[in-house]
This record gives sequence, structure tokens and C-alpha cells, in this order.
Amino acid sequence: MKLWKRAAAAIKDRKSLLAVGFSRRNSSYRNADLEAAIIKATSHDDSSVDYSNAHRVYKWIRSSPLNLKTLVFAISSRVNHTRSWIVALKSLMLLHGVLCCKVPSVVGEIRRLPFDLSDFSDGHSCLSKTWGFNIFVRTYFAFLHHYSSFLSDQINRLRCNNRRSLEKFDSVIQELERIQKLQSLLDMILQIRPIADNMKKTLILEAMDCLVIESINIYGRICGAIMKILPLAGKTEAATVLKIVHKATSQGEDLLIYFEFCKSFGVSNARETPQFVRIPEEEVEAIEKMINSVQEKPKLEKEKEVEDEKAIVVLEQPKKLQTIITDKWEIFEDDYCCFDRRDDKYHQNHLPHIVTNQPVYITYTMPDLITF
Repeated sequence: MKLWKRAAAAIKDRKSLLAVGFSRRNSSYRNADLEAAIIKATSHDDSSVDYSNAHRVYKWIRSSPLNLKTLVFAISSRVNHTRSWIVALKSLMLLHGVLCCKVPSVVGEIRRLPFDLSDFSDGHSCLSKTWGFNIFVRTYFAFLHHYSSFLSDQINRLRCNNRRSLEKFDSVIQELERIQKLQSLLDMILQIRPIADNMKKTLILEAMDCLVIESINIYGRICGAIMKILPLAGKTEAATVLKIVHKATSQGEDLLIYFEFCKSFGVSNARETPQFVRIPEEEVEAIEKMINSVQEKPKLEKEKEVEDEKAIVVLEQPKKLQTIITDKWEIFEDDYCCFDRRDDKYHQNHLPHIVTNQPVYITYTMPDLITF
């Protein structure tokens, strides 16, 4: 049965190559040699990876950005017409390599992947045998989809920065956003792993080799960016910086666990666990002190507002209004409570204070103005 499947897969690859040869005579804008290399690099053979043709693809991409159009057309056509997890995974690995070529004119134009494998499902075997491969392809696609968009945005941002100079505040904010995106990408890459018992295959091991190297690369960029931004962060960005630092520490622990898993699975690039960069504790403590100083100020202001509310003074007035008759004038007892604003003291009839932060209601006995 396996021999029959391999023979059928080889026939499909042969037909695709014949179609490319036919297009050579009917199209002047397509690069037939590049298309043939793409088909060979994404063959149905799960026992090996054709690195020689993969490197031919990278060479064509480096030689001229115009070949990007052929690459997008050929690989999109290849993926959209396949139901094989092998072809899908090889296509992802090939595009991953293109992104690693570091050709700005190419990476800046790719942005998002030209195909969608978010709901991929292999159609050549029963689901009980392929569910693990399906999830592997989907998670790899999700990472690469966001990674290509991130790289494109970074290249376009650098182009804009070359035309104008950014202020320090703007550059710090942008750098913090970039670090957070890198941390999200690392979270996604740590989810890509074989989870079924039948997945210990050569192609899966080769894909994991690429992902292990990429995870080290991304985490190294995160730590390097954090160490660069720590001395520049001010009080406004301190809370965000501390959150990023704590997440980076947690991700370092997750990455060690990921390496242990890959090592036990047999991934060659995970045989030796790398020594990760540690963020200086002195810098973290300085950020924490900065945050505490920012948080204490509103607290002190709030306490002052509470004290101000408590300082409200309400004076009780006599319960009855009485009139004193003299031979000169009529004087109400209210007149004896005169407040001198110059020295903030009561001159006569000092009545007790009522200090509270709650509303105070004082009831007076009103005189009967109707009954005599």
C-alpha cells in the first residue's frame, strides 16, 4: 500500500513538472526553471528533503526580486491544489527559508502568505492517522503567516525611519511594541510540535530543526532589545517594560522545556541547550523603583484629597432662634459667631467641630409664624 502511494505521488510530481515544461513555450514572463525547482523542493516524498532544489529557489530569489512573482504563483498553485500534509509542510519550510534569505525587497513585498492553511486537513489517509500532521501544519502556518507580516512591517518601518528622524519617545514606544510582537511570535512557535505517536518522521524532524533555530533567533532578539531599551525607558513606559521583562523570563523557562522535548524527540539542533542571555537584575530593580515612585504620587494625592474632605468643618447652630431686645438695636445670637478670615479663629461662642467625610444634616426648630 505504501509503495502504491509513493508511486502515485511520484506520478503527480511528474505531471506537475510536465505542465511547467509546457508553460515554458507558452509564457514569456514565467521562470520555468524556478517553478521546476519549487515543485522538486515540495515533492510528495516524506523520507527526505530536496535541499539542493531549495537552495536553487533561494538563489533565484536573491538574484532578482522579479522572481518573487513566479515564486508566489508557483507555490500558491502548488498548495491550493494539494491535499497532502507532506507538500503543505514542505511549502511552508520553503517559504520559511525565503524569509530567512534577508532580501528586503522580497520580504517587504510578501507580507502575508499567499495561501491559507489555517483549516488544512490531509485527504490521503484517515483522520485517525493524520490528525497530528494536520495540527502541525496549521500551527506552523499560523506562525509563519504572522512572522512574514512582522518582517514586512519592520522593513517598511526602517524605510520610513531613513527618511525622517524619530523622537526618543516615539522610538521607545515603537521598540516596546516590536518586542511584544516578537514575544507573541515566540509563543506561537513554541506551540509547533509533534503530538501524535506516529509523527517521528524525517520530514517532521527536519521541520523541527528549522523551528528550533528560529526560536533561539527570536528569543535572542527579544533579550537584546530589552537590554537596549532598559536604559532609555522613562516613567511612562516603565510598567510596560517590567511586564515585558517578566514575560521574557517566563518564556526563557518555556524555551528550556521546549528544548528538552525536542531533544527527547530526536531533533538534532536541540542536542545542546544554549546558554540564554540573562537580563541584569540591577536594571529590573531600577524599573521597579521607577514604577513605585509613579504609583506613590497618585496615592499621596488621593490621601491629601481624603484629608481635605475630612477637614470640612460644620458648626452647630443654636436649636432656637431668640431675639434680644435692647434700647439700641435688635441682635440675633447668630451675630455672636463671627468668623475672622485673617487668623482663622472664632472670636466668640466657640462651638464644637463636626469633622466627617459624610454629609451632615442639622435640624433646626423653626418658629411658628402662624399661631400667636
